[in-house]
Amino acid sequence: MTYKDTHKFDFSLYLVTDRGYSGDRQLRNIVARAVEGGVTTVQLREKDCSTREFIRLAKQLQNVLRDKNIPLIINDRLDVAMAVQAEGVHLGQNDMPVEVARKILGNNYIIGLSVENMEQLEEAEKMDVDYLGLSPLFTTETKPELKHEWGLKGLQRARQNSSHKIVAIGNIDANNARAVIKSGADGIAVVSAICAAANPQKAAAELSNQIKNVK
Repeated sequence: MTYKDTHKFDFSLYLVTDRGYSGDRQLRNIVARAVEGGVTTVQLREKDCSTREFIRLAKQLQNVLRDKNIPLIINDRLDVAMAVQAEGVHLGQNDMPVEVARKILGNNYIIGLSVENMEQLEEAEKMDVDYLGLSPLFTTETKPELKHEWGLKGLQRARQNSSHKIVAIGNIDANNARAVIKSGADGIAVVSAICAAANPQKAAAELSNQIKNVK
């Protein structure tokens, strides 16, 4: 059986990896520490590495995550997700259409989709996705090409207009995590707040505590 067959999805603290923030530290070590702190889902995002390297990194993270029943989501690359039997993929607006991805992957894979405005969010209501990545909640240097931000009011409006789980991403940290959850997000996705932290476990625990104080 797959993860999707036997588990409920917990996207409450969703780590998106970025080796650019990791310095000389091994990604698997950062993820392992973050999981100890309370991370519930991990997305491996790699824009510049080879397919072989992507697969190698994915397998390393699986060694950390599988025993803890934490899903590994692969950004963009269905081939990598299938090669390592990851739990899911995350697609952007310019990636493979959701209906094509679902046809290829079947129903056992988690599929997430980034939405950057209300039109995309409303279109996603017709799609077979497991969650939406609301991006960016606040403008962030990890996505400099995205000038528009949802903000908390935009998140509240999105919650009212979507039946999907919503994971907000973009400049979220321990200072605003509670407000994000209170505004309607099912989870928060973070990059630098954990990947750049001197102590990823402590950083994750602080975020996890903020979420638990609201839920």
